[in-house]
Amino acid sequence: MKRFKIALISSLLLLSLTGQGPALAEDSQLLVFAAASTTNAVGEAGKLFESKTGIKVVNSFASSSTLAKQIAQGAPAHVFVSANVKWMDYLEKEEAIEKATRFNLLRNRLVLIAPSASPQEKINLSETTDLVALLGDSRLAMGDPDHVPAGIYARQAMTSLGMWPVLEKKIAAAANVRAALALVESGESSLGVVYATDAAITDKVKVLALFPLESHPPIVYPVAEVKGQKNPAAGRYLEFLKSAEAAAVFTKYGFQPY
Repeated sequence: MKRFKIALISSLLLLSLTGQGPALAEDSQLLVFAAASTTNAVGEAGKLFESKTGIKVVNSFASSSTLAKQIAQGAPAHVFVSANVKWMDYLEKEEAIEKATRFNLLRNRLVLIAPSASPQEKINLSETTDLVALLGDSRLAMGDPDHVPAGIYARQAMTSLGMWPVLEKKIAAAANVRAALALVESGESSLGVVYATDAAITDKVKVLALFPLESHPPIVYPVAEVKGQKNPAAGRYLEFLKSAEAAAVFTKYGFQPY
């Protein structure tokens, strides 16, 4: 009997979280998978949407690569916000998103940061910049360049500037951009590469330089409805993301609405 009660409680909790239980209307809860770099902005936008519609928004933040793979494997997300085009293209190829709902939501910039207490002053990033010398015995914190969008952009930028061959072995590869930010905030890494919006949310780091726009592809955040979930709230949420109210939230956190 005890085992039965535990199983019943677990089942009810699962149904509640996924919005598939009888206690929840079809569109009363929305699960949004979003890139870690959008945590603050998408979190606040979700609360605003909830206050306007009464639809509860549950956000799950992680690397775009992690979230995209979970969606491809059947994770019950309703909306996906990616930090780059690559992972949205991957889901489109897997036929895991509603192609007609896809649009570009935001733009961002790539920056070089240091702990706020660092004596290092602002620099201009170019082919003559010696980041290895600036790092000393430390490592450069950034998202995993094989999977994390911020890391992919960083590798592209440093390759373009001729830095990657000497920096490749000096990388502290993080699971997502916020993890890279944390390494610099704590002083564990003396330098890091994150988005401008990540650097803007903390006073524990300072921006040393912007990576030249021409050194990497444009940083674009596409969004789309996940295929097969059939939640009417997803469409309403996507329309809200296009609104002036949502744009004001994104601008507040340093994003550029597309």
